[in-house]
Amino acid sequence: MGSEGQPKLPVLDFSKEALKPGTNSWLLACKDVRQALEEFGCFVALYDKISPEFRNAFLGALQELFDLPTQTKMTNKYEKPLNGYVGQIPKLPLHESLGIDNATNLEETQKFTKLMWPGGNDKFCESACSFAKVAEELDQMVTRMIFESYGVEKYYESYVGSISYLLRLLKNRSPQENEPSLGFVAHTDKSFTTILYQNNHVNALEVETRSHEWIRVEFPPSSFIVMAGDALMAWSNDRILSPNHRVIMSGNETRYSLAQFSFSDGEIHVPKELADEEHPLRYKSFDHPGLLRFFRNDDRFNSNSAIKAYCGV
Repeated sequence: MGSEGQPKLPVLDFSKEALKPGTNSWLLACKDVRQALEEFGCFVALYDKISPEFRNAFLGALQELFDLPTQTKMTNKYEKPLNGYVGQIPKLPLHESLGIDNATNLEETQKFTKLMWPGGNDKFCESACSFAKVAEELDQMVTRMIFESYGVEKYYESYVGSISYLLRLLKNRSPQENEPSLGFVAHTDKSFTTILYQNNHVNALEVETRSHEWIRVEFPPSSFIVMAGDALMAWSNDRILSPNHRVIMSGNETRYSLAQFSFSDGEIHVPKELADEEHPLRYKSFDHPGLLRFFRNDDRFNSNSAIKAYCGV
């Protein structure tokens, strides 16, 4: 780890005022986004929509959330698979997380907040919802660039109309003596795209490259990680990589992070433009919620082999 020759994730600047569809800087960014996702499956996005004050206040609120009794946190349940509370797992003692489905909708965030704090907690509720909206804005900009870079922007509106966002709030504490340093197992996301944010200086996220090297990801100030999930890999007919990633904790600080996942509520098809002689069709059309259920009910699959088993040709 950390050797001089180690590859680094591309860093793309989304804070530029001039980033408007159709402009030169937009077209260049489309190309950079596509290249980064094809090569690494993820990249660092500089996006200065979250002030240091907001970040510190929200991270404080996360601490307060995770300090609640386990019983309370376990009331975080959804019908959808993989959405609610995860924690108290003997093999993963450092990890705990909660989910807010449709976090970009203030009413849904209020429901979650009332469950955790029956007396209310407006500050937490407003922070979570406004964070979700910033992540949504970045996600939709990147997704539009992906569609445009492949020349299939005509499908973008119907895709965006079909998605909802799941915001997961994550805590990884530092390992105590004799505890494993694994904060979370190596996995790929089942989402279309994922936007990640963390308290900047606790770097614990590692991403596996196509050549099976692990890169430790650095989060510069005002940055997010944009990551492709299995659904995007399938949609792109395997052009884009859905990267394996894990969390390895060191040092003695707790890592708080936020991950916002986009899920389509319907069928995802490989655009016909992305299947040709050079790239024969590798995936049948698939139901995105069905992929999540399939993955949850069958633990034989590691990383992105689940999607190949679910809808591979």
